[in-house]
Amino acid sequence: MKPIQNTQLYQLSKAYFLEIIREPEVLFWGMIFPVLISIGLGLAFTQSTDTKFHVLMVTEHHTELDDMLTEYAKTSQNKNGNELSVWKITDDILGNTEFSFERSDWHSAIISLKRGEAELIVGDSLGELRYHFDPHNSQAQLVYMKLSALMKSPATTGSSDSEAFIEPLTLKGVRYIDFLIPGLITFGMMGSIMWGISYTIIERRSQKLLRRMVATPMKKTNFLIALMVVRTVMNIVEALFLFFFAWLIFDIEIQGNIGALFVIFLAGNIAFTGIAILISSRTSKTEVGSGWINAVQMPMMILSGVFFSYHNFPEWSLGVIKLLPLTAVTDGIRSIFIEGAGWVEIITPTLALTAFGLICAIIGLRWFKWY
Repeated sequence: MKPIQNTQLYQLSKAYFLEIIREPEVLFWGMIFPVLISIGLGLAFTQSTDTKFHVLMVTEHHTELDDMLTEYAKTSQNKNGNELSVWKITDDILGNTEFSFERSDWHSAIISLKRGEAELIVGDSLGELRYHFDPHNSQAQLVYMKLSALMKSPATTGSSDSEAFIEPLTLKGVRYIDFLIPGLITFGMMGSIMWGISYTIIERRSQKLLRRMVATPMKKTNFLIALMVVRTVMNIVEALFLFFFAWLIFDIEIQGNIGALFVIFLAGNIAFTGIAILISSRTSKTEVGSGWINAVQMPMMILSGVFFSYHNFPEWSLGVIKLLPLTAVTDGIRSIFIEGAGWVEIITPTLALTAFGLICAIIGLRWFKWY
């Protein structure tokens, strides 16, 4: 039995691995870029900062809000030189809230609302306050609720006895960064395989390299297996690299079974490898290949809950979204990360992903064109 170093599969895998790591772009987009995304979004959504709201006042009469601003607010100027009344409410439990009130006419207020420069317009009818905002805008609803509560109890809001009944939820896994990291891992997995396998095959076919390789004693299956092995290893390295920085910076933990995590991770690689082989089975133009790759990736990137929950989409679409490969692997890995899931929870998605990948690979190999 000859040493593994002399086998065809080993040499193909080694050559492809060296080809990958010698490209600085691969290391940046595969390892550094996901870390930068996690740091940026993690800091944006986990830091305790003041919540600031911009409210426009379009009033013709003197209202109770004017009296409260005179008593509680401080006057300042914005960058345009307009006068602002800044009312800051201190709250050690829920965080500080700062309202900036600016007087305006109705037309300018509507323009500011459309541009997202303000969340709410306060008007009046014979001295009684009227609130104008988009009811479908959750941020505007939040401003309305906070401001209306403030109008009822301006002196006690923020530091009242009600704080005794507020218990901030500090369980691990409920932060946005805990939700984000599994999504970034699976998104990186999909992109790495789709571009690393599909585009590589299409590019080599367009350059007539596949025809030359087939003319050698190389086994065709060894070529495809080498691509999958190297990309899977790279995905493991990239996932560990991302997890290490997330653990170091945000104290991320894996609450479920590590073995189950590894198995569903491999199942995801098999699923996307099958898709990659199917997409690249006959295409010989890189422009067409890029279009197909983006056509497959983009819907899943948006729908599959990588950056935000797919439950934000209409109820009728959730059944279809849950059938997407990226949704299945993301939900599985996320459940292990933040829900403490184990073998039982990942059996179904693992089998489904593996079967889907094998079916796509078999179909792709039947259509595969080497020249």
